[in-house]
Amino acid sequence: MGTMQEFKEFAVKGNAVDLAVGVIIGGAFGKIVDSVVGDLIMPIVSLVIGKVDFSNLFVTLGSVPAGTEMSLAALKKAGVPVFAYGSFITIAVNFAILAFIVFMMVKQINRLKKAEPVVEAPAAAPVTPEDVILLREIRDALKKQ
Repeated sequence: MGTMQEFKEFAVKGNAVDLAVGVIIGGAFGKIVDSVVGDLIMPIVSLVIGKVDFSNLFVTLGSVPAGTEMSLAALKKAGVPVFAYGSFITIAVNFAILAFIVFMMVKQINRLKKAEPVVEAPAAAPVTPEDVILLREIRDALKKQ
């Protein structure tokens, strides 16, 4: 079997296709969560705590060249090592929200699975061994005599 044929069989198997769809939807869902955190949650947190921009919280770990703006983007562009803990906080909040949403989805799916009535197939009659069948036939033949 050629490599292309093997690849085609792999690519069209249900698991590979399901995985690809999951990755694509996961990427899009990640963007939605980023927007929810960055555009909805963080502004509210900043309002409550005070005007704090988490993405711009950092500590410089090297010398800053003269004339460089003290923003995370400018320092990274200038090649200054930066400990960007604000970005980590934002990503950690993204993860927590995403994990919570996935947890709620799995919980809901499991609840729906439990709610479905389990229809059990009727138990199949046990198979009678062949020697028992033969003995019954002999018994019936003797009764007829």
